[in-house]
Amino acid sequence: MHCELVVPGLFAGEAGAPLPAIELLLARARGSSAERCTLRGWLHETFGLGEAPHPAGALTVLGAGGDPGDACWTRADPAHLRVMRDRLVLVPGHALAIRDDEAAALCEALDRHFAPHSRFRRIDAVRWCAQLAEDASYETDCPLDIAGRDVDLARPAQRGAAHRLLNEAQMLLHDHPVNAAREARGEPAINSIWLWGAGRRPREVSARWQSVSADEPLALGLGRAGGARTLALPASARDWLEQAPPQGRHLVVLDALRAPLALGEAAEHREALARLERDWFAPLLAALRAGRIGMLSVHVPDGPDCMCYEAIRGDLRRFWRRPRRLQAYG
Repeated sequence: MHCELVVPGLFAGEAGAPLPAIELLLARARGSSAERCTLRGWLHETFGLGEAPHPAGALTVLGAGGDPGDACWTRADPAHLRVMRDRLVLVPGHALAIRDDEAAALCEALDRHFAPHSRFRRIDAVRWCAQLAEDASYETDCPLDIAGRDVDLARPAQRGAAHRLLNEAQMLLHDHPVNAAREARGEPAINSIWLWGAGRRPREVSARWQSVSADEPLALGLGRAGGARTLALPASARDWLEQAPPQGRHLVVLDALRAPLALGEAAEHREALARLERDWFAPLLAALRAGRIGMLSVHVPDGPDCMCYEAIRGDLRRFWRRPRRLQAYG
């Protein structure tokens, strides 16, 4: 079995305590590099989507168990736009502590308002999708990748139906009782949606993996489109090993570090990294030592370079390659 991990954010921030399993694995593995990219860019390239715009909306619907059909879908994630003198700053939904009932009420109101020409679908509290009335494509970034940055809502890519949808959605959200209640509690309003990843389900997707395990529905959608078996991310590598076939190539997306890094939550990032070490890196290293895994790969797309580290059991005997602290790689 070849287990491949993609771990965005692994080399960012401060690790805190030593992480002996991942630090040993990186030291003994064979490394290669490519151009730095986001998780979305890595998935786009690895699944062979080529030069086409990234259809995150349709793939997210597919990954959540829906059928996007042949319609044009876009991600329409909840956000807070903060007005700062002469600029707008994006606060992503991950920073807003959105409850499931709040997300459900807002999505229901949006769906009712725009029907039948556009439809809204809530994947979870911070991932929403909208079916557009006409085709569109735009290369906007996902909210976590631009958290806290200036945004331009008048970009040419969002003219036409998508721009009208954005404007009307903002007006509806502004007057919704959910936001009135949030503001009364001193919480930021969910006063906008962020449109990114519009397009139709891709016709050709190349999946080199037998299975894809992830919490991110975008990755699961790519796996389904490519014919791979898709699995919700288990709590630990031990659980994953119990259900994974003994042969083949398998992708596991571990993106628990992205949100705390984007939001500047240093303590939460250290805690998430410690959980990855305990629940994933240490058990997988033990499985590699025991021969349960034939090869273990770690992809870090957003380090100084896009790095790939690959190790087989024999590589672990290269004792002269001493482990370094994780910060040394960043």
